[in-house]
Amino acid sequence: MTKVLRGLFVGLAFAGLAHAQVTLTHVHGLAYSADGKRLMIPSHHGLAVYENGKWSKAPGPQHDYMGFSATAKSIYSSGHPAPGSGLVNPFGLLRSRDGGKSWDQLGLEGEADFHAMATSWNTNAVYVWNGEPNSRMKQTGLHYTLHDGLEWKRARASGLDGDPHAIGVHPDDAASVAVATSKGVFLSRDSGERFAPVGKGQGLSVFFDLDAQHLWYGTFDGRPHLVRAALGGGEASEVKLPPLEKDAVAYVAQNPKARNEYAIATFKRSVYLSKDEGRNWTQIADQGQGR
Repeated sequence: MTKVLRGLFVGLAFAGLAHAQVTLTHVHGLAYSADGKRLMIPSHHGLAVYENGKWSKAPGPQHDYMGFSATAKSIYSSGHPAPGSGLVNPFGLLRSRDGGKSWDQLGLEGEADFHAMATSWNTNAVYVWNGEPNSRMKQTGLHYTLHDGLEWKRARASGLDGDPHAIGVHPDDAASVAVATSKGVFLSRDSGERFAPVGKGQGLSVFFDLDAQHLWYGTFDGRPHLVRAALGGGEASEVKLPPLEKDAVAYVAQNPKARNEYAIATFKRSVYLSKDEGRNWTQIADQGQGR
């Protein structure tokens, strides 16, 4: 199913502000701005933004962003540079402190393109899945940095099974990390040294809520699921999804200023907002057509 879903990443257009059009050809992330006013979606040609009920294109370089993830202070991304930007391809790890208008290079230029990457909202932790060795990561697998890429450490990832699809990091505890894989969803409390399974089915997305109370994850077992599991233990509950035809949840995000508001993006690039923690959903993009 993963190959089928990922094969659905085709070009589509969002209706933007007056006379503007935002075209997304690859989406690799979903995040709110720190002030909660903008929902940001990285694409093949820059950032798309949903604000005040309208889609627009954010100012800044039109990079092909991969592994896009936000914190309370910065945005981090990997991927490929826009033509004429002068950056080496791939550009390794980048950081923006102004909402994507400008970016700082944090190393691994020309060496790494991290599709699976996640940050901790209130700490300086960045986790990535490294598919090939590079100058700072001598082996493949799960790695993390607490120093904006100056130093990386490889996690042993004992107990982790399957091919990784997504990573999530606890907003306050840099040592708590979850990984969604082809064999399920797994949680570690010791910086990825040891993992234990927390969800069954094909894991596709994973997200720690900003209140540090729940782990949200999307799976697929013939039909899509979105589950919210209490980090303190107890029974997990399934979040009712809008109708998804041959589709599933690819990304989950939470508004830091209105904590009851969540957004999900699907593999077919439909986007939904909920103001009540997933009880009801409003569609703001239908397979790329902005609403």
